[in-house]
Order: sequence, then C-alpha cells, then structure tokens
Amino acid sequence: MRNLKRLSALFLIAALILSLSITAFAAVGDTGFSDVDANAWYAEAVMYCKEHNLMAGTGNNQFAPESNLTRAQLATVLYRIEGTPTVTGTDVFTDTPDGAWYGDAVLWASQQELISGYGGGLFGPNDPVTREQMTTIFWRYAGSPTAGEASNYTDNASIAAYAVSAVNWASANNIVRPVSSGTFAPKSSATRAQVADALMNYDRTKQAAPAPGTAPSNGAKVLVVYFSATNTTKPLAEYIADGLDADLYEIVPETPYTSADLNYGNSSSRTSVEMNDSNARPAISGNVSNMEQYDIVFIGYPIWWGQAPRIVSTFFESYDFSGKTIVPFCTSGSSGIGSSATNLHNLTNGANWLNGQRFSGGTSRSTMIQWVNGLGLDITAE
Repeated sequence: MRNLKRLSALFLIAALILSLSITAFAAVGDTGFSDVDANAWYAEAVMYCKEHNLMAGTGNNQFAPESNLTRAQLATVLYRIEGTPTVTGTDVFTDTPDGAWYGDAVLWASQQELISGYGGGLFGPNDPVTREQMTTIFWRYAGSPTAGEASNYTDNASIAAYAVSAVNWASANNIVRPVSSGTFAPKSSATRAQVADALMNYDRTKQAAPAPGTAPSNGAKVLVVYFSATNTTKPLAEYIADGLDADLYEIVPETPYTSADLNYGNSSSRTSVEMNDSNARPAISGNVSNMEQYDIVFIGYPIWWGQAPRIVSTFFESYDFSGKTIVPFCTSGSSGIGSSATNLHNLTNGANWLNGQRFSGGTSRSTMIQWVNGLGLDITAE
C-alpha cells in the first residue's frame, strides 16, 4: 500500500511537470516567449515588437513582461530602432561610466534631446523609467507634436509639468494605455509589457496608410527639392529625380555658406547661431515656378544639430503645400531623421506627409530607387 501511494504520488508529480511543460511550450509556440501567455493583454504587443525588431526578449525564451525597464534600457531600445547610428563625443553625466554597454545609446538619446538627466550631472541609467518619463520620451521621439485635448485622468494632478503635453498626446492618440479605467499612474515604473504596448501603438500610428484619396494618381507631377551645403545630399536628390523623370530644384542660399560658416564646433559660427535660433530664416536665391503644378514634393536636406537647416524652413514657409504629398529624406553620418521632418510638417497646412528616411553619404542610386518604389505612391522610379 505504501509503495502504491508513492507510485501514485510520482505519477501526480510527473503529470504536473508534464502539464507545466506543455503550458510553457504552448506559450513559446504562440508568442515566442515562455512567459508570455497568448491570452495576456500584452501578447499582441510583444509579438508585434518581436516581428518588427522593435524590442527583444531577455534570453532563454523569456520576455519578462512584468519587469521594469530602466532609463538606459529604454534609450537602448530607441537607439537600436534607429539602427545604432555612430555617435561622437561624450555625455555630460557622471553616473554613466566609460565603456558601459549603454554608453552610445545614452549619448545618442541625450544628443537627440530625447532623454535628459536629473540635474547635477546624473542620468540614473539603472533607475526604472516611470510611465510619465516613458510617455515624454516617446512624445519627443515623435517630434513633440501638438498635444490636442487635455487628458481626463483622475490623477492628472500627479503628472509632472514637463510631461503634461506628452500625456495629452499619448491619450489622444491611444499610444499609452491607462493602468485602469481613468488612472494613468504617472509615477509608477513602466513595465516591459507597457513599453512594448506603447511601441506597437506608436509604430502603427507612424505606419498608418494615407487616407483614401490622398495618394496621387498615376501621372502625378513630381518635384525633388534639396539643400546640400557640402554636396552630400545633392547626388541622392539627383538619383530620385532621374529615376522618376522629375523636376529638380536646389535650395540655394542668398548668402552662400563658407567653410567657416560650417564649423559646427564653433558656437559663434553662422550655422551654430542659426540652429540655436528656431526663428532664423536664411534667405533663398530664386524660387520654384508654378509650385501649384506639383502633386508630390520630395525634400532632401542634411541634419544639423538633429534638425533640418533653417533655410529649409524658409522654403516651406514660402509656398502653399495644401493637397500635396511631401516626402522628406535626409543625410547624416550618425543622427536619424528624428523630429526634423515633424517640425517641418508643422510649417505646412493641408499637406499629406509621408514618413521620412535618413541615408548616409554615398548611398547608392539603387538604394534610393528601391526606397522610392517602396513608399506606396502610385509612381515608379527606374
């Protein structure tokens, strides 16, 4: 009898282990992670982030959805999404040691003004990122767009002043979901599941197709515009214009930029002064004849201090782009397109802006043509 009880107990234990193994295997098979149940509220987001290379797991088929994400980890997530661009210089923080695994990501995020420190030289790389910090970082990453209507969370009073516009934007666009009905919990630490969910929602917003009727029909008239102070952007614009048999227009400054003007390390150089003044509008020599005839306008420019040169703003404020499709592209050795296109978008009314793309100097013609043909426009480059 005793042996029979032991045998029964062993069968029960074996059955329990088998059931646990089957559950774990099913979770991996459904979501790719053993700790992400297919019925979890965040399962879709986790799978989306994995499939779109937005966010990876923690190893051993684990995603750790309920674990907190640190400030350094979130910087790294965005840095990798941008393709780990080359960065130069050093950050100003005293708590980010040289050679740290997150060093380049933190430097990039601080240079892009996505994540600032606490003051006193501290970044807090290992601190859990709070929900209001996460939301603000995504908002900045999106280009600090207009917030829209104020959110109506019951804990609005607890949201830090710096995060109010970001939370309003995230609420209006369903980017960051509340923790419960009417509660945002701004000071709570953001979990990996919550970050994945916000990433999915934001990425879907970016990838949303243009509304019906906004895409130009076949035979659209195309103009390729570019500003190229050092002739880095020029050949890429020429590739597009040649492939589409489109018109080409160069933004030529009324006062040309000299090598001294382009000394980015000199705070008193012309470019430094202009980029530090958001209202600067360098004059342009010449203009586009009959802008109204164009349906699609490609606009290319270099990245200066994370933004388009101010002379590009001069261009956009000089014409009416209502009803036109605008396609931005930029050149940079390290920085992504970031908020530059969004800030230019804010200078136009009634235009249909497509997502922009950053290219390095020396990008081939075939790469540019492939990009143009993948935009979903009813035009074909050859």
